[in-house]
Amino acid sequence: MKTLQNNPPINQPSWISRSKGIFLLISILICLVLFSLDLGLGSVHIPPLDVLKILSGLEVENELWYKIIFMIRLPKALSAILAGSALAVAGLQMQTLFHNPLAGPSVLGITAGASLGVALVMLSGGGAASLYAIRQLGVGGSWLIVMASALGAGMVMSLILLISVRLKDNISLLIVGIMIGNISISVVSIWQYFSDPEQIQDYLMWTFGSLGGVTSSQLGIFSMVIIVGLVMAFTSSKSLNTLLLGENYARSLGLNIRFTRFFLILTTSLLAGAVTGFCGPIAFVGIAVPHISRSVLGTSDHRILIPASLIIGAMLMLACDIIAQLPGSQISLPINAITALLGSPIVVWVILKSRNLRTAF
Repeated sequence: MKTLQNNPPINQPSWISRSKGIFLLISILICLVLFSLDLGLGSVHIPPLDVLKILSGLEVENELWYKIIFMIRLPKALSAILAGSALAVAGLQMQTLFHNPLAGPSVLGITAGASLGVALVMLSGGGAASLYAIRQLGVGGSWLIVMASALGAGMVMSLILLISVRLKDNISLLIVGIMIGNISISVVSIWQYFSDPEQIQDYLMWTFGSLGGVTSSQLGIFSMVIIVGLVMAFTSSKSLNTLLLGENYARSLGLNIRFTRFFLILTTSLLAGAVTGFCGPIAFVGIAVPHISRSVLGTSDHRILIPASLIIGAMLMLACDIIAQLPGSQISLPINAITALLGSPIVVWVILKSRNLRTAF
């Protein structure tokens, strides 16, 4: 049975301390500032005051700014918030479920399954439907790509859920998930080997990840799925706290381990699958943000960590999006490259500061 070095979160007398409440408030304010900067910065600079006027419905000098904000930058900024929040919370759940600091949203092969579904469309011999989706609608803005990704993620999710009912050991489930992900990646690699260079290039562009591909029409469904997944995650905070004490002790407290594991996998699949489907595979955020939240707040209580990870994840993605679009230029860098470049030093600093991450599990 595992015990915590700190006070068990289940015994904490209050939901949140005053200092942690102040931290969350400051984080929300920073997130709002980054959101405003993300709307104003880019190849066309829009002053912050004019951004606020546009969002408030007031008139500004340049009417073109309305289209830039509402048709391009606002959906992209909202996608950054949704994707960062979803991946961070999904990573937190997986790390707690498997007691593994390296676990993330892609650990069960959900992201690899989504990639396999997209490969089925993009590398399917250059059919008419594939070419129309990619060339005319755009890789990120195509419903065909989104549906293919959702189908691939859903198939892997269903397989993992069926296996989770039969397996009692979380470590065994973790290994099975990794193997399923490796099989999906291998199939995609073989498929790429026999595909045309143009098809491979289109697929590689999708794997870089993009926040700008979510259209206004897609944003409603994207946000709905993410909100449902986040609400499910919030309801699991008590179960996650109990799992920190060890499975044997959790059973003695009346926790249904199999149902809890099933529920957590379903929640993570919804969050990670939706982000991958609409934005492509975005790495690193789900692994890094939970560690940052634990280190900054100094707690293992998921009633605090879930909202903290949600906000920090949104902040990180907004900051990465601002850097990726290189304000003042026409170039937009891959979001995956920026998340690793910006977040890796932060995680290294967190590890050096805490020196021992095992105390959180």
